Order: sequence, then structure tokens, then C-alpha cells
Amino acid sequence: MSSTANSKGCATPKTEWPELVGCTIKEAMEKIKAERPDLKVVAVPVGTIVTQEVDPNRVRLWVDIVAEVPKIG
Repeated sequence: MSSTANSKGCATPKTEWPELVGCTIKEAMEKIKAERPDLKVVAVPVGTIVTQEVDPNRVRLWVDIVAEVPKIG
């Protein structure tokens, strides 16, 4: 569900960001924080074990791509 208008024309807060699939983590975090500064945005590697509780103040970004060459240093 994303932002929708109710019968009185008021928009509900956005809860999903499908347009961010394929964006960088930084871009996604900035976009979500710009639209919903009340939320905590957390990047989580795919496969990570996480708690199952629902937190209406959290957005998890599931990431699985190495963006830069891993190197010593």
C-alpha cells in the first residue's frame, strides 16, 4: 500500500516505496526519510535473521549487492 486518498481527499501516509527497487541504499534511505522523517530506516543484508515483531516506525531495506570492490585497508 502506498499513499492513497480517502473519501475526504486526505492522503494517508506512504507505507511502501516500490519505485526504489534498484536504487542505491543511500538513495533509498534519503527518499524514505524525506517523505517520512518520522521513520527509522535500517539497511539489512538479505539472509540476516531479524526479529519478527512489527514496528510501525521502522522500514527495513533488504540489500544483497556488493557495490564496491572489497579490499584490505
